[in-house]
Amino acid sequence: MFSFHPEAEEEFEAAVAWYEERDTGLGLDFAAEVREAVRLAQSMPHAWPKVEESIRRVLVHRFP
Repeated sequence: MFSFHPEAEEEFEAAVAWYEERDTGLGLDFAAEVREAVRLAQSMPHAWPKVEESIRRVLVHRFP
């Protein structure tokens, strides 16, 4: 299980809304891509490059 930091949760929800305003369904696609990135990070936590000592980065490829 994971949870976003409250500020990250707000940013995520705003991004979902922004994409949804651009095209119906795009916000849902973005949310699914983020969920997949989180799933990958959880399943292979050491596969991703470190950006700080205890922080690793997983990119969401379809969305900037």
